[in-house]
Amino acid sequence: MHPGDFIITPSWMWHDHGNPSADEGGEPVVWLDGLDIPLIASLDAGFAENYPEATQPVTRPEGDSFARFGHNMVPVRHRVSDPTSPIFSYTYECSREALDALHRNGELDEWDGVKLRYVNPATGGWPMPTIATFMQYLPAGFNGRTYRSTDATVYCVVEGKGAVRIGDNEFLFEPHDVFVAPSWAPVQLSAAAESVLFSYSDRPVLAALNLLREEFA
Repeated sequence: MHPGDFIITPSWMWHDHGNPSADEGGEPVVWLDGLDIPLIASLDAGFAENYPEATQPVTRPEGDSFARFGHNMVPVRHRVSDPTSPIFSYTYECSREALDALHRNGELDEWDGVKLRYVNPATGGWPMPTIATFMQYLPAGFNGRTYRSTDATVYCVVEGKGAVRIGDNEFLFEPHDVFVAPSWAPVQLSAAAESVLFSYSDRPVLAALNLLREEFA
């Protein structure tokens, strides 16, 4: 886990957390968990089960999932049985490189700057069936136009500083800040310095139920 990485915890999978550097005198780590618990709770489908031992065994080396699925290739006999992406960690290094390349080539949306969505490489769909994830780049001086959408979106600032107007309120942001754009609230982004924002929303669910609507001013 490194700053800016997007890491998936799939449903029906054991998972635990650790910080080896802390055992060696390193610094504590803080990350943002994006959860679909409110939706799952409304469906009465949430539960937890503890692994019978203190930690689960590691069966594959670090980087294995990206080697198998992260280069526009998949193992020849791979069969899709789970809608969750088989990539465990989408590294920030790769995401940032893609955003930078597109910006250098002149791509700049009036609302989003340069914005990409993460995909499940085995299906082309969302990385998770209930959560959409995005990374976007705003160059210094960017002053975006206003938009709104029925998906509620949580933003986390990876780099830079700027401001976001949500409805009638404006908030300044800097690295590690988190802010939320509720469903159908007008959103307008601006950047005082080049900025990168990670975000996630319930878009896959709304799209599947034909409840997704967007408006661009």
